Amino acid sequence: MSNAIEANFDGLVGPTHNYSGLSFGNVASFNNSSRPSNPKAAAKQGLIKMKALADLGFVQGVLAPHERPHIPSLHRLGFTGCDAKILEQVAKQSPKLLAAVSSASCMWTANAATVSPSGDTLDGRVHFTPANLVNKFHRSIEHETTGAILQATFHDEKHFAHHQALPSVDHFGDEGAANHTRFCDDYGKQGIEFFVYGMEAFNNKAPRPRKFPARHTLEASQAVARMHGLSTSQVVYAQQNPAVIDAGVFHNDVIAVGNKNAHFYHQEAFLNTSKMKQDLIAAWGERSEEFHLIEVPSHAISVEDCIHSYLFNSQLLSRGANDMVLVVPGECENNPTVWSYLNSLVADESPIREIKVFDLKQSMSNGGGPACLRLRVALNEAERKAINPATLMNDALFEKLNNWVDAHYRDELREADLADPQLLIESRNALDELTQLLNLGSVYEFQQ
Repeated sequence: MSNAIEANFDGLVGPTHNYSGLSFGNVASFNNSSRPSNPKAAAKQGLIKMKALADLGFVQGVLAPHERPHIPSLHRLGFTGCDAKILEQVAKQSPKLLAAVSSASCMWTANAATVSPSGDTLDGRVHFTPANLVNKFHRSIEHETTGAILQATFHDEKHFAHHQALPSVDHFGDEGAANHTRFCDDYGKQGIEFFVYGMEAFNNKAPRPRKFPARHTLEASQAVARMHGLSTSQVVYAQQNPAVIDAGVFHNDVIAVGNKNAHFYHQEAFLNTSKMKQDLIAAWGERSEEFHLIEVPSHAISVEDCIHSYLFNSQLLSRGANDMVLVVPGECENNPTVWSYLNSLVADESPIREIKVFDLKQSMSNGGGPACLRLRVALNEAERKAINPATLMNDALFEKLNNWVDAHYRDELREADLADPQLLIESRNALDELTQLLNLGSVYEFQQ
């Protein structure tokens, strides 16, 4: 066994965290629109989860939030004048546009990028491709800053390769690691990269959802696999069930989660479940009996309960051989059907041995659970040492970031507050200080 590990890099919730109902197809986001949010509580809930996992011995990192409201986007859309004047104009002319350029959605770093570890890639480096997130305007403006932050975090070209996002068109809609899972014996050795897509963009006759958009395309996944130099024999593609997308399963990580030799998924997650299982077992090879397919039947838990509890939007973390912990949001514990199932799962012979519950209400109200908040990066020992050390969670960083949140974040934010020029000033001051805390350099446009 190698000394390779899987690190989790969580998005730090930004100062403009708000509920504006921007994400069509995300039930929680839509249902909680226009409620007041608490950015300070949201950031601290995320930090508590990060610190708890670091204390358990997992490598835990932090990815910085983006500049919001994003004035450069408003410049590109024809708004002129000083920043305060621009905010006043857009608030009067298009308040939903202001909400979009103020969204703190970059906190959900499962959508930040697709990551392929060095054990899988042709050149033996870890590859990152920021997701273009083209389906939603408020997210489509993220990938340039995401790329800059990833490069500042994983900056050694000897170990890390960074790609540009795919073309920003629906045909190459890319939602990042929320639709990507990796299975392996060992994090440092070659594994199976599992890409899940919502539709085939160039095949109008192929199945696709009717109510909500299929955000991720097969063509995008194929392009990322090519750019990362992946072996075709170790790549598996599977299509989401269009019916569950229409039910509100906007990403695969709302209905399935995997890690190492375990795939935990709902019976209705995929369009062709039997083919998905056959393809994964074939890619796994001779010791297929060691690969665990944990299928949750519909009669045990409905798709609706999966969506409301975010059962599958969980983190599946390895503590040792066939010893995994499942990190779930408090909503799972509050759902009797889901909680009963989880307790029976732990008592069974699956690799999932323990359930850990975290309060993530602020993120959950916008449609993001534990899995949404983190980007997984498998690293060997040399790559781990090459990470920007200032971004890794420990006692000192936890204290610094909590103090930073206390100094810069508001306790309440309503959609109308986004037009306040003082909020922009507060956010920029906060981010300017954060880049120094995390040793990121000048990653924001207002710093350049």
